[in-house]
Amino acid sequence: MRKILNVAHVYMILGLVSGLYYRELTKLTGFTGDTQLGVVHTHLLALGMLFFLVVLALEKVFALTSVRLFGWFFWIYNAGLAVTVATMTLHGTLTVLGRPSGEAIALISGLGHVLLTVGLILLFVTLGKRIPAKPAPAGDLVPADAAPQNAEA
Repeated sequence: MRKILNVAHVYMILGLVSGLYYRELTKLTGFTGDTQLGVVHTHLLALGMLFFLVVLALEKVFALTSVRLFGWFFWIYNAGLAVTVATMTLHGTLTVLGRPSGEAIALISGLGHVLLTVGLILLFVTLGKRIPAKPAPAGDLVPADAAPQNAEA
């Protein structure tokens, strides 16, 4: 669980730093147009920090890390997010500096999105392995208000 929390924390820091980078670079160059730099911090905070805080809560409830696929999800999703954010940052920086970005950046960004998609699929498969398909029979569950009563009372 600590690893999941640490990753969320790293994404929080990167999200805040990327917002600062966007603000300062555009201010320094006098850039006023649209650029992908403006949404890099949002991607890092939402797809990184918030997402892994949700995964942390799911881990607490369902013990996701006990499934072998969790490791695959963790690394593939993080690789996808890193590639996606790196290409967004590069493309946005080139836009602010008035330089063209080649098709290679779009292709690499597409690879990042594919990795994110594969990671999400692995997360749902992992969740499916930890959540029972059928609810337990009613006789197996004892409601909290039906606790056995003390015979001596």
